Amino acid sequence: MVSRVQLPPEIQLAQRLAGNEQVTRDRAVRKLRKYIVARTQRAADGFTHDELLKVWKGLFYCMWMQDKPLLQEELGRTISQLIHAFQTTEAQHLFLQTFWQTMNREWTGIDRLRLDKFYMLMRMVLNESLKALKMRGWEERQIEQLLELLTTEILHPSSQAPHGVKSHFIEIFLEELAKVGAEELTADQNLKFIDPFCRIAARTKDSLVLNNITRGIFETIVEQAPLAIEDLLNELDMQDDQAASDSDESSEGGSLCKAELEAGEEQAGDDRDSGGPVLQFDYEAVANRLFEMASRQSTPSQNRKRLYKVIRKLQDLAGGIFPEDEIPEKACRRLLEGRRQKKTKQQKRLLKLQLQRRKGRPGKGEKEPSSPGMERKRSRRRHVGADPEVRAEAAEQPGTAEQALLREQPRGRGQRGARQRRRVPRARARAKVPSVQEPEKKKKRRE
Repeated sequence: MVSRVQLPPEIQLAQRLAGNEQVTRDRAVRKLRKYIVARTQRAADGFTHDELLKVWKGLFYCMWMQDKPLLQEELGRTISQLIHAFQTTEAQHLFLQTFWQTMNREWTGIDRLRLDKFYMLMRMVLNESLKALKMRGWEERQIEQLLELLTTEILHPSSQAPHGVKSHFIEIFLEELAKVGAEELTADQNLKFIDPFCRIAARTKDSLVLNNITRGIFETIVEQAPLAIEDLLNELDMQDDQAASDSDESSEGGSLCKAELEAGEEQAGDDRDSGGPVLQFDYEAVANRLFEMASRQSTPSQNRKRLYKVIRKLQDLAGGIFPEDEIPEKACRRLLEGRRQKKTKQQKRLLKLQLQRRKGRPGKGEKEPSSPGMERKRSRRRHVGADPEVRAEAAEQPGTAEQALLREQPRGRGQRGARQRRRVPRARARAKVPSVQEPEKKKKRRE
């Protein structure tokens, strides 16, 4: 009797994760979490690269089989939170590395109906990886390791990441970073987070990647500058109010200050809900870093031109000039100029009509006077159509009144004109006239 070969637990879990029944898949996800916790308690019993690739293949098809948006969101949150089950930083980075490698490998096989849930999964995994950094206090070494991993697997030109993965990652990076660390990260730390994008934007030869980085990172920073400064001012005001409330000793005054603080916090919360959290940047430092990368000889000219435009905007922001303030002024100027042009055009038209009426020329609604030749032709047509004697005289002059009558006859659909058809004799039926002699050539033929 042949004994059954026992498969490794990673393959067994992957098979159950890709099962047809939702109950089987949910149980497999719960067992996988327990298995990860038990396996990574000791560094010697950690996962290998190939084992995590097998696990992620099962998780990928677990997400593939899941339908209904709410269940997809719940499953995506459960899968992305598996990173916290790993006990060491190296195991977490290996888990993230195998995830992005799996997405790069399977991306071309995803149909358009399933794209949205995998976009959501990428967003959730990025969010949880940033939360893992936050739990470790935003250590500089941990930040560098995560950014190096993301650059190698997604942003670098030699990576296997398709354009869809790159574009979506660039689009969501600042948004997810702001959700996790907008309240804690400083301007210097935020500059470190966008440093890989500065290097790739100056180095890449792919115009699509350059366009996505410029729009999704640098232009987003420029657009959010007024909101970032407003948040900073609100934070300073709240600190001043808190200091004033602490120094106030009276109970009534303290209660009033407390109420004002609560109202200010509610208003700040409403602002964040409407616009979302915004990261703080040192715009001069960002401009200097971009200029350092763009001014190198190895930077392509197309990239240099595009980055120099962004650098000018950042330098203006560092000097206190906001591009958002110039847009309404330009729009108002254009609107006023358009109204003035319309008024001047209307005035010119009125003057032209007045001059034409004074000189006797018709305007747009009046008929133009006809020339004397046209008047003669019209009068001739009227006389020919009305008087039969004139019609007879006109018949003696072919090519004049007859042609005028033919033009004058109505030819509309369903109407019969007064035109008489001329009977053309057939070629064979000739009428013999006795007084007319035949030509000499025909006589010779008869002889």
